Amino acid sequence: MRLTRRAVLAGLGGIGLMGARGLPSGDPDVVVIGAGSAGLAAAHALQARGLSVIILEAMDRIGGRAFTDTTTFGAPFDVGCAWLHKADHNPYTAYAQANGFELQAHEYDLEKVWLGRQQIDAAQVNDAEHAMTEAISEAEQDIPASLVADVSTPIGEAAGDYLGALDMAVDLDELSTFDYANADDLAPNFLCRQGFGSIVAHRGRGLPVRLSTPVRTVRWDGPGAVVETDAGALRTRAVIVTASTGVLASGGLRFTPELPIATRDAIADIPMGMLAKIPLLMDGRRFGLEPFTDVMLARRGRRDLYFLSYPFATDLMVGFVGGDLGWELSAAGEAAAVDFAKQGLVEMFGSDAAGHVLKGGLTPWASHPWTRGAYAAASPGRFAAREALGQPVGDRLFFAGEALAGGLIQTCGGAWLSGERAALQAATALAA
Repeated sequence: MRLTRRAVLAGLGGIGLMGARGLPSGDPDVVVIGAGSAGLAAAHALQARGLSVIILEAMDRIGGRAFTDTTTFGAPFDVGCAWLHKADHNPYTAYAQANGFELQAHEYDLEKVWLGRQQIDAAQVNDAEHAMTEAISEAEQDIPASLVADVSTPIGEAAGDYLGALDMAVDLDELSTFDYANADDLAPNFLCRQGFGSIVAHRGRGLPVRLSTPVRTVRWDGPGAVVETDAGALRTRAVIVTASTGVLASGGLRFTPELPIATRDAIADIPMGMLAKIPLLMDGRRFGLEPFTDVMLARRGRRDLYFLSYPFATDLMVGFVGGDLGWELSAAGEAAAVDFAKQGLVEMFGSDAAGHVLKGGLTPWASHPWTRGAYAAASPGRFAAREALGQPVGDRLFFAGEALAGGLIQTCGGAWLSGERAALQAATALAA
């Protein structure tokens, strides 16, 4: 079932987006590449400092990896980010509350766990995951987390998959101990009834965004920069780049001259991880689960499947797979992923469970040309790459996004804060 965006686009009617043909006249002080969370934050911050700005967005909507589909399943479904992490410091929390969005606290500890077809005490996996967190955080070198995490038992393997693939979007052998240790404790966590993507879209209202306008080349070989698109070129004094490291590494966005070696190396050292969602619309069957119940099916060989069950009392069971398995199922396609999730229901709830699924889907981030992954994770031994990528280039190019979100890496709220920081960097450079 293709996940649609019609409702989101319909909801943008009052945003004041630019026309479909040509670029706006006039040279802005700053061009922002990307209308995701970081790009929207940068534009707001630049305007607050009296600078003119234009956002160029390759997709046909704003929000980037924050996108709420309201039509496919008859209820809001966050195709991308869903949790407002570290909600007491998240830049979206107060905004959401002030604008009528309904938030619900929801933490991460597992409540129901099956090890194969046998249900076990979820506390065993939670306790193992907490011990693993402590061991990884105390590592004295930036090494693969697999070298310090005890995954020698089925419980340990399940905990490792929950911590790595299902949290950080990479398996433990690809997770940097320093990257993990320097991430903030994300509690408290909130979900939004209307969808986190709806909050982000609401906050983008009124900004000067040019949709369906992928940037092909950024020329910074003269004073300022020239940003080239299929619709024409814009000259600007500075550029804030919020494209994902997956897009940057792919060469989909070119720079002339090439970026410095240190910047290119940093991009390569923060590759994209994968967390894919497999939403299943049920026929009303609940399997004895209350809304928001966290369920995990742990299999040997890192084949684990997590479900957020019936959020906000909808009929959705939202499956999650991450790391190598997430990439594998994304490559196999939607039908294979939905079959995988249905089989998970059968293993947990019995042979007739799959028959209660009305339809399913698969999130597109692995193959999406303007994301090329879910979110970024520094490779083992390369934790310093995040700081390196955050350095301005020639006082004209500035980078932002969830890869540069400090303690809130891999989060939408962190991306917003990184956009504000990049805007401050740019404004300071332009005032010099």
